[in-house]
Amino acid sequence: MLLFSSIASFAQGYNAEKTSLTNFLIRMYENAPFEGVRAVDDYEQQYLISVLTLEKAKYPSESAMFRVAGVKAMSQASRFFNGSSITSDLIIRTTEKSDGSGDTEMIETINEKSVGFVRALELLTNFDNGDGRIVFIYFTPIKSQAAVE
Repeated sequence: MLLFSSIASFAQGYNAEKTSLTNFLIRMYENAPFEGVRAVDDYEQQYLISVLTLEKAKYPSESAMFRVAGVKAMSQASRFFNGSSITSDLIIRTTEKSDGSGDTEMIETINEKSVGFVRALELLTNFDNGDGRIVFIYFTPIKSQAAVE
């Protein structure tokens, strides 16, 4: 009986932490919308969060949208931890006409490559931001502040 009550109290504490973190991040996003990866501190824990938005209308089903969101969140976190290699190419095409005039066309391609895999991102929350887009917030604990001290 004692073991069960200690497990139940830990679970309630963890859910309360997640709820307060969720409310804090939603307020932070509504105050100044952002996307990408950030480290967030609370009193006892440090978290890595990955925030992204997707257009609801582009996905045939909710499960497809949630799968894409999960993969994009892991991709953002991987680039954050492992870095990426970015290359840029600029192609300039010019054509000359018989009357002496010419046309110029510029094509720029940017490629980003990242190697690595980040596991253990958990969907913290998702909500509609009011313009047909869904905001997804994924998180994972980084380190405990007690472990630092």
